[in-house]
This record gives sequence, structure tokens and C-alpha cells, in this order.
Amino acid sequence: MKLHGQVLVVDDDAAIRTVVAQALRREGHQVTTAATLAEMEVHLATALPDVLITDVMLPDGNGLDRLERLTAEHPGLPVIVLSAQNTLTTAVRSTEAGAYDYLPKPFDLDVLARAVRGALGRGGDAGAKGDPIGEEDRALPLIGRSPAMQDVYRIIARVVSNDLTVLISGESGTGKELVARAIHDLGPRRKAPFVAINMAAIPRELIEAELFGHERGAFTGAQARNAGRFEQAAGGTLFLDEIGDMPMEAQTRLLRVLQSGEFTTVGGARTIRADVRIVAATNKDLAVLVAGGQFREDLFYRLNVVPVTLPALRSRRQDVALLARHFLDLAAESGLPRKSLDPAAIAVLERHDWPGNVRELENMMRRVAVLSRDDRIGEGDILTMLGERPVAASKGGDGGIEVAVLALLDRLAIEQPAALADGTLYDRVIGEVERPLILALLARHGQNQLRAAKALGINRNTLRKRLDSLGIDPS
Repeated sequence: MKLHGQVLVVDDDAAIRTVVAQALRREGHQVTTAATLAEMEVHLATALPDVLITDVMLPDGNGLDRLERLTAEHPGLPVIVLSAQNTLTTAVRSTEAGAYDYLPKPFDLDVLARAVRGALGRGGDAGAKGDPIGEEDRALPLIGRSPAMQDVYRIIARVVSNDLTVLISGESGTGKELVARAIHDLGPRRKAPFVAINMAAIPRELIEAELFGHERGAFTGAQARNAGRFEQAAGGTLFLDEIGDMPMEAQTRLLRVLQSGEFTTVGGARTIRADVRIVAATNKDLAVLVAGGQFREDLFYRLNVVPVTLPALRSRRQDVALLARHFLDLAAESGLPRKSLDPAAIAVLERHDWPGNVRELENMMRRVAVLSRDDRIGEGDILTMLGERPVAASKGGDGGIEVAVLALLDRLAIEQPAALADGTLYDRVIGEVERPLILALLARHGQNQLRAAKALGINRNTLRKRLDSLGIDPS
């Protein structure tokens, strides 16, 4: 393993060239610098370095465009890409072009030094050239420039060109399915189906039939053969969401499929090849479930080949403004009024902890696009949506009730998503409105139930029943 080597640093920022050169020289490397692609070509023609570090946007061209030819001409040359365009697309393009590593700006000098050491030890074999993606495929819904998201981008860039199983973990609302879709859409299987199944949303007794399909007569109600998700995703990607909720018996069968690459339908005898890439996701700690005997340890290791941990939104507050503007743009594209955010509103958004993560922020931006009367959303609008001060509009009948109902729906979507489709939603919403209404009228009428009932347009006995039903003490 080579410990020290000749490094060529290409960046049009003189300060970056100086700092990087000094740091690497302290590590014992010989360092040459260049400010343009033309200067880089001169150095490469004179003597090939052991490691090349290059920026993407240079005065005379794009470093990534040159990198594709460079790695073809010098396949053993490890290249480390630096870029201020720190998006998923840049990370993936760097990997596609054959880069050894990708570091977003601003970067940690210690991280860069470790990357150089790794490049010297492994050569240029880390870059993964795959089937290039077209420009029309690059508009992906992963937004964020924070260090935590850069780590996610770098992992995605390294796995898109292979079929390694990926396990995505993170709180609800952090975007686990978006990551799974990005892995599919950027990979060689992108022209085949992306099929998702949520383990928490399917009855335990039906999960195996949903996954592997069933034959006619396999169980009561099976009147025809049905292809399962493995067959539906043939050639593509199967996304197993909320894998931590999978019953133990289904875990056993899934493990056999992952080990053998084959499966049979429920009630069937013919062996079918499982030609799918598996991406799983969970908002639970699978290691804890394994320790408690609720999840198979061998299945955990089969799934956890490439772990991806998505950060909570409160852990990457610097991405909040970028995400908020993105969601407002999406709202406008869907036909809602186009709105912008003033700095005070952004400050409020960045202070909030977002227990529902990115999903909660998206819901709020759509709501504020509808309810804000001005084209520019101010601090008061956001505070009102967050419930951090009384809704002034409610006094004038200008959206206060709508805000409260939408906030309730958002909360249910985060805490009890099944409640939005289980037939109880009407009673839940009416209950939320009825309780404060009755309490307010009782207070207004000095706790006189007869007068409060008259104001409500019901008799006193009905009011008493409602008080008992709502758990309100009549006294």
C-alpha cells in the first residue's frame, strides 16, 4: 500500500488550492496545482499523478465532462471530485464518470486526506461506471445540501450501478421511499417496474400471498391465480416498506428467497426465479427487534448489506428553506397560487422541530399556499399554521376553521395514517370541533346547560348525553 504520492489539485479558487496543498503536504504528499482544465492537461502530459483532485465547474469547462475521457485514457488514475453543486445528481454523475470519490464543498480537510490515502491504497477501482442516465431522468425529488444529506447522496451514488440489497432507516416522513425510487431510477433496472409494498398496511395472513402470489383455490376466496409483488417487479426493484412489521413466518420465507433467489406462489409447486433488486425500509431499530426476538437475525444481515440512515429534518435545518421553496413551487405547478417566503417566515420554519419531518413540511407549504392571502408568506402566516399564536383570522371567519381542520388532518396523517381511510374520520373531526364548541358555550352562559342547549338548538337531555360522551364534567 502506497502511503505518499504525487497529487494534482485542480480548482479555480486560489484559496482552496493553497489550503488543500498545505494540508496534503503535511501528510507527506508532493502536490502540484492548476486553476483550469488547460493547465491540468499540461501537467497530465508531463507526468501522470498518483491522485487527481478536481473541481467540477472550472473557467474553461466542466470537470465531469473531462473526467469521462480521462478515466478512459488513464483507467488506473484515481480521481476525487470536489463540487459546490452538492446535489444527488452531481454525486451520481461523478460515480458514473469513474471518480474514486466525491466530496461536496465545503469539505473537511481530514476527510479529504483520508480519501487521498484510500485512493493511493486502492487505485482507481472505486468508481462504478454504469449505464449513463439521461438528462430527463435527473430531476429527482431528493432535496438538501446539508452534510447529512451529502452522506446519503454518496452512498446512493455508490450503489445505483449494482444490485446490492439496501436497508433504509429513518423516522416517518424523512423520505425513505424517495431514496428507494432514486436508487431504482438511477440504476440499470430503471426501465423495469418499481413495486412497493407496505408491510404495516397488509393483514398478517395475506402478506405471503401479496409478496409471492397465489394459485386459484390456494385459500378461501382465491378464485383466480394472482401474481405477487415479486413477479410484478420482475427485472426491476421491490421496495419492502416498514419491514420491521413483517410477521415472523413471512420473514422466514423472505429469507429463503434472498438465499436461493427463487420462490413459489402460495399453493403452487412451480419454482419462479426472483429477478428483483431488494430495497427495504424501516422506522424501527431492527437491531432492537432482533434482540427482542421479533425479527430474524439472519434476515437482518441479509437486508443490511448497504445501510442508509436518513436524518430527521430537525438534524438538517439548513435544508428547510430549500425544501420549503421546492414544495411551494410544486404547489404552484399543481394549480395552487404561487407564493414566496420572506426571511422572517424562513426563520420560523428553521426553528421548528418538525416531528413529521419532510412530509409535515410539505403538507404545511401546500396549506399555506391555499390559505395565505398575500403572495409573500410572512412570519405570522407560519406561526398561525404552527399554532404558536391564536388564529386571528378565526374572528373574521377568514380561514380559521379551515386551518384547524387541515392541521388535524396533517396530525392524523403523521400519527395515525390509517384513520384517514378507516371510516372514522368524520366522527373524529366532528368530535374535535364539538368539544371546544360545547365548552365555549357553557362558559359563555355561566355553565347553564339549558341556555347552552338552546343556543346549540338541542334539548337539555341531548346536551347531557353529549357531555357524558365527550367526558366533560357537567359541573
